Amino acid sequence: MASVSSPRAHAPTVRLVAVDFGVRAMTLRLPFRFGAVTLTRCPQLFVRATVDCGALGTHTGWAAEMMVPRWFDKRTGPTQADNVRDLQAAVEAAAGAYLGDAPATAFGLFARHYPALMAQGSQTGRTALSTAFGQAVLDRAVLDALCRAADASVYAAFQRNLVGLNDSAVAADLRGWDWNAWLATLAPATHIDARHTVGMLDALEGDATDANGLPVSLPAVVKRYGHRFFKIKLGGDPEADLVRLRAVLGVLDALQPGHRFSLDGNEQYADPAALRALCQGLRRLPALAARPGALLYIEQPVPRDASLVPALATLDAPAPLLLDEADGTLDAFPAARAHGWHGVSSKACKGLYKAVLNRARCDQWNAEAPAQGARYFMSAEDLTCQAGLAVQQDLSLAALLGLAHAERNGHHYVEGFGDAPAEESAAFAAAHADLYDSAAGRPRLAIREGRIAIGSLDRPGFAHSADPDFDSLRPLGDAASTVPA
Repeated sequence: MASVSSPRAHAPTVRLVAVDFGVRAMTLRLPFRFGAVTLTRCPQLFVRATVDCGALGTHTGWAAEMMVPRWFDKRTGPTQADNVRDLQAAVEAAAGAYLGDAPATAFGLFARHYPALMAQGSQTGRTALSTAFGQAVLDRAVLDALCRAADASVYAAFQRNLVGLNDSAVAADLRGWDWNAWLATLAPATHIDARHTVGMLDALEGDATDANGLPVSLPAVVKRYGHRFFKIKLGGDPEADLVRLRAVLGVLDALQPGHRFSLDGNEQYADPAALRALCQGLRRLPALAARPGALLYIEQPVPRDASLVPALATLDAPAPLLLDEADGTLDAFPAARAHGWHGVSSKACKGLYKAVLNRARCDQWNAEAPAQGARYFMSAEDLTCQAGLAVQQDLSLAALLGLAHAERNGHHYVEGFGDAPAEESAAFAAAHADLYDSAAGRPRLAIREGRIAIGSLDRPGFAHSADPDFDSLRPLGDAASTVPA
């Protein structure tokens, strides 16, 4: 959609006046094994921003995100507590840059500070993902305030380009893209399929449930929620991964014929020979040979720092490769394109503007070679997003991008709203009755026949009509103490 730009909608200016941070320790009901880490407890960050929206007045915006150790930074040196401290430093740095700055559009504020904040993070030893986390959460709170000021849903804010997306040095490859015309075509759905995560420790047999009646085993999950899409975690050992994959697919083929699935390597295939062995083994799997289209893509099998090697372009994988942890910077996806990657994940924790830019890139690149079909694509992946603010903002971003299914696992590993006050969970459940089921006495994410109803997210604000109880939160400085030192 590179053409003479359509008339630009008026994008209000924003200015961050004040920001508050708080955390809530989330205890998982089941251990979540991904990559080389087993997660049992994790802090959830909450952001409350006061934003001057010019003629539209001053409004409050919110965001929330899990501060997951060993995902943003998988280096062996830093501890889990170090990982969380890096995320804390990133949000504090972003807030320091935004506070008191001159007015700008919401996207303009992000773009103005992105280069310096990323450089600062690199200089202090943080990973690109850890550094980007700061703007990722703060930008959502700013956008929430803007949406409230404009009495617009997040969908309308983008469709009308109230965020001010335009040509920018932070995405020079998209110069000339007709943002107004393209954004106006976005048509979010009112339902989205939930792609269930099969962790490496998840039980594959029996109908086990916990004391609260929630499913524990994979068969119990399928029977309870009716999932049709799945994401299966890999561990980096091709022989062991293929054995477990056969077992997982045996369960899914029996319970949900016609299912589709993705594979997630979580950077565990550092050895190219092991990755080739995995791909060869996948091609020999009877279940995959019978339905080759069942495998959607292979997510981030190699370490992020090894994602731009020529060998990947000739890997002959049985499905496209999808960039996730290696998508640390705004130019990561264009660089990876030249090395055999065709997909990139959307995760609110990586940044909403990054996700929108990458979605535009997919459309641009596919339009350049229409005879080859939609070769470039996006997926929606989960970082254990919790009920309430986090999962609602992440789901609305996936819907905005037109994604038909999204990985969801926060509801599986944490019961309902966790340790949130009963009044907070009740307020969210009342405001978003399509999204939560309170039949068991406590609100839980509602997944019916594998789908999540999200129509109630299309209201003024960034996907929420209830607010967290800020007084119940602990200081941000306590975040690192909630994980192993």
